Amino acid sequence: MKETVLLDTLKEYFGYESFRPLQKKIIESVFKGKDNLVIMPTGGGKSICYQLPAILLPEITLVISPLIALMKDQVDGINANGVPAAFLNSSQEEADKQAIFQRIDKKEIKLLYVAPESLQFVDRFLTDGRVSLIAIDEAHCISSWGHDFRPAYTQLGYLKNRFPSTPVLALTATADKATRNDICKQLNIPNAKKHVASFDRKNLSLEVKPGIKRFEQISDFLKNRKNESGIIYCLSRKTTEELASKLKAKGFKAEAYHAGLDHLERSQIQDDFINDEKQIICATIAFGMGIDKSNIRWVIHYNMPKNLEGYYQEIGRAGRDGLASDTLLFHSYADVIQLQKFASNAKNEEVQLAKLDRMKQYSEALSCRRKILLSYFGEYLQEDCGNCDICRNPPEFFEGTIIAQKALSCIFRLKGSEPISAIIDVLRGSQNEVVRRNNYQELSTYGIGKDISWNHWQQYIIQLINLGYVEIAFDQNNHLKLTEQAKKVLFEKEQVYLADVKERKVKAQKDTAAITENSLFERLRKVRLEIAREEDIPAYLIFNDATLKDMEKQRPMSDSEFMLINGVGRKKMEDYGFRFIKEIIAFSKEKRETKPRKKTKKGNTLKETLNMYKRGMSVEEIAREREVAKNTIFTHLMKLYDEGEEINLHQFVPNSELKSIRNAQKELDNPNSLKSYYEHFEEAIPYETIKISLKILEKENLN
Repeated sequence: MKETVLLDTLKEYFGYESFRPLQKKIIESVFKGKDNLVIMPTGGGKSICYQLPAILLPEITLVISPLIALMKDQVDGINANGVPAAFLNSSQEEADKQAIFQRIDKKEIKLLYVAPESLQFVDRFLTDGRVSLIAIDEAHCISSWGHDFRPAYTQLGYLKNRFPSTPVLALTATADKATRNDICKQLNIPNAKKHVASFDRKNLSLEVKPGIKRFEQISDFLKNRKNESGIIYCLSRKTTEELASKLKAKGFKAEAYHAGLDHLERSQIQDDFINDEKQIICATIAFGMGIDKSNIRWVIHYNMPKNLEGYYQEIGRAGRDGLASDTLLFHSYADVIQLQKFASNAKNEEVQLAKLDRMKQYSEALSCRRKILLSYFGEYLQEDCGNCDICRNPPEFFEGTIIAQKALSCIFRLKGSEPISAIIDVLRGSQNEVVRRNNYQELSTYGIGKDISWNHWQQYIIQLINLGYVEIAFDQNNHLKLTEQAKKVLFEKEQVYLADVKERKVKAQKDTAAITENSLFERLRKVRLEIAREEDIPAYLIFNDATLKDMEKQRPMSDSEFMLINGVGRKKMEDYGFRFIKEIIAFSKEKRETKPRKKTKKGNTLKETLNMYKRGMSVEEIAREREVAKNTIFTHLMKLYDEGEEINLHQFVPNSELKSIRNAQKELDNPNSLKSYYEHFEEAIPYETIKISLKILEKENLN
């Protein structure tokens, strides 16, 4: 497939002028008929890897997707881009299914989304040759090594036997090496080309805090995030409800979401969140896999996840539009114990416990968190990331032998019969029930550490565990016990160096805080929400936040300028451009901006196109040289024409078609709508020709 065709399709339907890393390589492999395994982080652009080929391939593309909510979201999104798509699942009426089958027979559908449990509906009418591509989303679900194994996925191995000449594209956001190999084996695609994208989501800030006074910490976290969407993940249903209730009492639009709610209630909560009616979801991990919302600005883990894959996937739901977003993880040993209990009943207990251990090590780390996270997936950073709590506030080490001796002596006096919380209570001289009931106030170590905060004591004792002086007896209610090595500190004057624990403050992110109510961005959000309600689709499917930010920065005031915005394709420009441009013009008039706008990259890109045009290069040559879509170059030339440059637009339009469009301009009810002309000529004249002709006629009319 020619590169210019791919780039034109990318701009026309998805609004982007260039591919992200690996996308083009994967798409070209699909057109060669090869099987592929794609490991690409959430928000990395996996969907385009099969949606774009589906537009250009002759037959239907079958997409296996695990959740009904995810299917509906993706179908709504791709339909909004002008690509015909549908989904089939067990919840639909028979008449609805038959209507979809008829559309498939008439070749009116390019993408068909199906749940693995519903494959029997498809099997009866699809034969080899009628399916151009099979895409399997969330492919890690097929592997028992994966973090979210689903038995229904195990049947998918038959697809390659059923459609031997059809390429299979397996996609997942998270999979370690063992899981990757198992996916290929289970799907019968042993020779699949593996494409592993970078897992480095630089826009995500990473932070871990001790799990004490969590609600107070969450309240502080949310102070400057009044208008932002976020998810708080909890281990239990009860916690989601209690937390949502507390947040509501503080004035936040929060809801609890878990598997115990009935289907209709869950769907309503999810829809409210997607449509920005609700701001915060307190959820068990049942929530999120079906969410494609691009403007989630933060994710909090109220409890520790059971493995790094799940944690990475869940934090990956923040900042999918590429804007700066925050993640916060609360860590406590109570969570570790609870997760160990869950793992002990699982079939792959050993694997789960090993992965939980890695999760615990990440939480306790005193080095760059992103390095730890990326190395787990086989990717290595040379430098520290600078965007995690450790990098923002690196620890300083101090000679902490006396502190260590106090803690170790206390554990010794308690005879290894208490967990970390009771030890800290004794050290700080607390007078709670545990202390009084056991007469711990009589111990010589009672109150010897009252000058150190509870939080600091917890951190120091965790360091002593990591240094090997203390161990946790998980089988004895999490009691702390001394190791042989502790004797060297207590009796042999061995020195201990501890990391100085300072209260770490999250630095404010430029893009995520303090958005003024009447900023252009906020006004564009309101326009987007109005359109979303009218069309009954999620707001981010109109345009994501990053596209609105680009509109705010560039302030397009014509169709041609609007088409230069990243994320604006032809159909969305036709459907929504007028309303956004109208709001931008109104905002600019109100502000009475007299200062000339600074030259931006868009201005430079126009200059580049102009220089190539003056050198006599054709539109096709300029597009190929600049690696952008052909219609982008046409948009550049029209903009330059507006600015008074010597651009001969007549060379791109036959005289007969220009004459027809001139006549139509007098006849049409809505002569300002491109769509009106396109339908008037029954699609015989391309959009690009209509746009250029109208630009020529615009200048004629002015003259």
